Amino acid sequence: MQYLGALLPRITRLQALVIGLAVTPLLLGGAGVIALLLFLMASGGTVTGAPEQPIAFDHSVHAGEAAIPCQFCHRGVVTEASATIPSVQQCMFCHGVVATDRPQIQLLQAHWETNTPVDWTRVHRVPDHVRFVHAPHIQAGLDCATCHGDVASMSEVRQVRSLSMGDCQGCHRENSASLDCATCHK
Repeated sequence: MQYLGALLPRITRLQALVIGLAVTPLLLGGAGVIALLLFLMASGGTVTGAPEQPIAFDHSVHAGEAAIPCQFCHRGVVTEASATIPSVQQCMFCHGVVATDRPQIQLLQAHWETNTPVDWTRVHRVPDHVRFVHAPHIQAGLDCATCHGDVASMSEVRQVRSLSMGDCQGCHRENSASLDCATCHK
């Protein structure tokens, strides 16, 4: 059962509904089919394309050409539960003077002037029942690219690994990390 999430693809609610309506009458124990469909619909575990962002942010310029380390912008990565997305104020440290004539930077400046955060769309996500903390992974010497891919070459960040239970367990095995359920599950 522990490998089921790694073997089966995630599906949308519409796909689950169609499959559920087609399969349930054919099988006894429709509750099992419904439980399986709910499991497949769980958030996370899906490799998707880059989501549209409110401001086009090119990681290949910042992390690539400028060689800004991930932790410079994602400062909470070692101290908080999530990596954190930089505030508009942090972006304006540089963009108060750098590339101020570009339309995307002017959008950023408008957020600064109105004291409004940028509503970025999250790219990487694990299921809600998983407790993931970056700090132990960084302390173990894993590079950000291990899970996030070569972000320094991406103009638009996209998820490159499924981040499913099977994916994480495989990495834990390769690196002799704990496989105890309580390590990752709430």
